[in-house]
Parts: sequence; structure tokens; C-alpha cells
Amino acid sequence: MGTKVNYGVIGLGWFGEKHCEALAGIADVELYALCTRTRSRLDALGQTLGVERLYTDYHEMLADPGLEAVSIVTMWDQHTAPTLAALAAGKHVFLEKPMASTLKDCRAIVKAANAAKSFFMVGHICRFNPRYAAAKQAIADGRIGRIVSMYARRNIPAAVGAAVLPKIGPIIGDGVHDSDLMLWYSGANVVSVYAQAVDVRHLANPDLGWTMYRFDTGAVGVLEDVWFLPDTTAFQIDERMEIIGTEGSIHIHEVHPNLSICDKDGWHSPDTTYWPLLHGVRAGALREELSYFARCIREGTRPTVITPEESLRAVEACLAAERSATTGRVVKLGKRRQA
Repeated sequence: MGTKVNYGVIGLGWFGEKHCEALAGIADVELYALCTRTRSRLDALGQTLGVERLYTDYHEMLADPGLEAVSIVTMWDQHTAPTLAALAAGKHVFLEKPMASTLKDCRAIVKAANAAKSFFMVGHICRFNPRYAAAKQAIADGRIGRIVSMYARRNIPAAVGAAVLPKIGPIIGDGVHDSDLMLWYSGANVVSVYAQAVDVRHLANPDLGWTMYRFDTGAVGVLEDVWFLPDTTAFQIDERMEIIGTEGSIHIHEVHPNLSICDKDGWHSPDTTYWPLLHGVRAGALREELSYFARCIREGTRPTVITPEESLRAVEACLAAERSATTGRVVKLGKRRQA
């Protein structure tokens, strides 16, 4: 291995481009190769980013012996085949969340990841948000006692939702973040789920979903995921979380007035956490998690901030919530732990 990790990106949509920009700002990473099926997009980004190894077929990309690691940033229902192929080719794999669109595919990925000599990690970016990470530490230190209630809110403007709703719904699309956080914080298992959705625009998936989890510790968790905020909303994500314990509470408010700019078009609160530009370089939690993954590769240490099994559990909970919203019934996932 050279002084830098030779890194490729498969999937060059809006977020795939953000991956490329973040990777380009990491000192021990070489943005080595790009792959997407759309040739015009591939050539344009290759020129912008100064990458010469360009592929429309990920199999050809994975056959390059110089390639060491890949980010897979395709749509969630197209994660499985390139992930399995990359692991089989001996590449380190960073897979964007949600892990996959079915539990069968998730289990196949987990099995392959655990059998591989290369490293694997799913991009649950909130674990690299300093505020959520600080909350985890406070919980681990016992500062709020036993968790009894959690509430999360992750809402986005209607135009942003409309761009994604034909491909994925809010319960899994955004709820997977907070489902993962609730499981991470509580160390518990979801035993039952009840969810409701509202379909306003009929764009293949409902515009909003509310989910209630019961955990095997007796705690409850509520998730609010609305992809229908007014487009004049000042921020891209209305993101909050509240964790109540027997001896204290934690409150995270990751939106306005973090940064507010008022111009001729009104108030705006740009992202300062996940993928902001900092002195012309893509920074934030996205760069932190990719830098962590690259560091694991350089040091030969498997990632531990999130395991494949933990990522699967978040998908399992969200898919159960989607089933509940569709049927109007409580979905059971397991037995409640004895107190």
C-alpha cells in the first residue's frame, strides 16, 4: 500500500458527488476512480475532480488491482450487487445507508462483510456528528440513568422530498438515522412498531411518517419524518432529538439559529454540520466518517464505530415501521426483556 488509500466512488448522484468532494479533502486518500452508468455525468465529474480512471461498469473498476477502497453511493435498492462484488474483489467497502432495501439483501451483505479480509462500514453519518457522539458518551457515562423515552424529528422541505420520494420514503430514508441512534443509545432491541403515514402528492411513497417503537427495556421511541415542510423553510433539515432517562435528559437541536443569513430572498440557515464547505474544502461529519474509514484501512484496524449487524437492525426496524404504516397494525419483532 502506498502513502495514500486509492479510493473509488460507485454512484455519482448528488450525494455521490459530495463523497467525492469530501474524499478529495482527506490527506491520506487519493480519489482514484469514478463509476456511474451515465457517461456525460462521469466525464464531467472526472474533469472537475481531476480523476482519469472513469468507468461505466463497476466490474471493470473493481478489476483494477490499484484500487483499494470504494464508496458505494447508488440508490438503496441497488446496493447489494456492487457491495458483494467489491468485497469479493478484496476491496474495502464504505456503503451508504440504508444498507439495503430488503432484509435478505442486508443479511447477505453482513455475511459477506464478516467473511471478508477487507473492511466494511455503513455510513451512518449521525454517529460522526459531534453532538450525537457527545450524547452517546453522556449516556455511556451514566449521566441520565436508564433511558425511558426518546423522540426524534428529521423533517425536510417539500421540494427536497419530491426529488427523493419516487425512490425511497421518509420512514426508512430519514428514519433510519434516528432508529440507529435510538438503538445505539439504548442498547436495546425493538420489540414492536406502530407507524402512520400521510400521502399528499402520490409520488410512489408517502410524504410523511410517524413511528413509535417499544424497546425490550420498556422504553419508547417516537420518530417524526416529514418530507413536506414549506419550501421557504430556512434550513434543509429540521433536526432534533430528546432522550429522557430516569436521572436526567439530553436535548439536541441541530437547526436554526445555528447560523442564519438574511438576504433579499429571506432567511437561510446553511448546513454547518454534515457536509459544509470550509475554506473551499468539503468538511463536516461526512468527511469525518470517511476519514475514519480511511484511517482504519491505513492502520489495519477494523471499524468499530458501527458494525454491520447494527446497521441491519436499523433497517429491520424501519422496514417493520413501513409495514405497520401500510397495514395500520402493530408489527411485532421480538419478546420484551424481563425487568
